[in-house]
Amino acid sequence: MFTLSRRTARLLVIVPFAALLWAACEHNEGPPAPGQLFTITVTPNPGGAPVGNTIQYVAAGQDATGAVVPIPPPIVWSRLNTTAGTINSGSGLFTAGTTPGTYSNTIQARSGNTSGFATAIVTNAAPNPILGTAATYGILAGSTVTCVTGGTINADVGVSPGSTTTGFPPCTITGTTNLANAASAQAQSDLTTAYDYLVARPCGTVVTPADIGGRTLAPGVYCVASSLAVTGTVTLDGGGNANAVWVFQMGSTLTTGTGANIALIGSAQAKNVWWQVGSSATLGTGTTFRGNILALTTITLVDNATMLGRALARNGAVSLGTNNTITLP
Repeated sequence: MFTLSRRTARLLVIVPFAALLWAACEHNEGPPAPGQLFTITVTPNPGGAPVGNTIQYVAAGQDATGAVVPIPPPIVWSRLNTTAGTINSGSGLFTAGTTPGTYSNTIQARSGNTSGFATAIVTNAAPNPILGTAATYGILAGSTVTCVTGGTINADVGVSPGSTTTGFPPCTITGTTNLANAASAQAQSDLTTAYDYLVARPCGTVVTPADIGGRTLAPGVYCVASSLAVTGTVTLDGGGNANAVWVFQMGSTLTTGTGANIALIGSAQAKNVWWQVGSSATLGTGTTFRGNILALTTITLVDNATMLGRALARNGAVSLGTNNTITLP
């Protein structure tokens, strides 16, 4: 009977293993050549956002030498921990969820077989922007505030650097009126800070066509280079998140049609809806408006238009027609 010594048996095992190892090394091509994508870096890392707020993540590619190279499209964004929040798979705009915490390496940017990761930090801070002293104002104007008849402002009213209001009475202001004083000047300063904050938010969705009437919109930052219109009803769906935030950025005007309606569902709240207007806003007859308008120049409410929010104009007038109501959200 033929038998193997222990030494011979060990050699028979070692030799095939060595051969396999040699073959693996022989066929290892190593990292991609210079100029080809090797790693993806995601910034900011970590990124932080208050509950319901957004932050823009950005991906950059490097080759094996560390040089910056383009990332082959498409770049697919995802978040690996669903509690952290949601992310736009195409743009990398992250919306913080309702549970504060540190979510390590949950943000992923992927191109083919190459991925980069970042940490998301969700904080308890109040939703931005912070209006500061402007938060108590239903109307804030730069030049003047006018009202025809039957209007009620259930909040403070301020004018700065202008100093006049017209039509009060018969229109009614339930709060404090500050005209060209230190309080209204500070409120205008805080309004400018908030306006600039809104302008700086990275755009998540370009609105095309530039009329959001008839649509249902999830939380996020929506932008249009010129004018934005609302014809009929636009529905903002918070998806059950009471801290969900919407920011609408427009380069020039905001105009709503007759009987237009900003409807809120899914726990959405008017206090978390922001309209940054590059020039003037006009709310058409019978409009039911929800949210805060921060306009560079003027804001006009046509007859029977109502607001659950604020009409805050930096440089121009706020003008009310007949039977307008503004109530803080």
